[in-house]
Amino acid sequence: MKKTVINVCLSLTIILIYFLQANFFSWFTIAGIMPNLFVIAILFIGLFGTRTMGAIYGLVVGILLDLIIGTKVGIYSIGLGLIGFLAGVFDKNFSKDSRMTIMVMGVVATAAFEVLVFLLNYVFLATNIEIVNFVKILVIEVIYNLILTIILYPLIQKFGYYIENEYKGNKILTRYF
Repeated sequence: MKKTVINVCLSLTIILIYFLQANFFSWFTIAGIMPNLFVIAILFIGLFGTRTMGAIYGLVVGILLDLIIGTKVGIYSIGLGLIGFLAGVFDKNFSKDSRMTIMVMGVVATAAFEVLVFLLNYVFLATNIEIVNFVKILVIEVIYNLILTIILYPLIQKFGYYIENEYKGNKILTRYF
């Protein structure tokens, strides 16, 4: 029952993030560039949930974004699915208690997602390569996501540890022995 409530809350959070992304942050752009809150959300779902949970949420959210705003189905779903899966890998190797570690994870996830989407758009849609413009967008989006990660981390951390306790339980001894 608790897992169902958690999944409903996460789904409602994704819907809220979509409306924030589409409405609120369209007013607060930096040089016309908005943050990508979906990368942050999928990163935290993968970190505090399981690797499979992060990948599934990434794929589902990516497919929905592909259908709503994408030009080809599969580009955002591949990117967000990989971010969710890699977040599960980050969970095993890094601490979630350090704010600096979370900031680095957010920067790496945002940069990896944007580079992957850029490359997939280049391969599938044969878009023009404008490296200088892409680097400008990448740097601004990474900084914007970094600032939002710093601001939202205490709230996300509390809910994240609740998710982690429910899905992973207290398996400290089994993890090391």
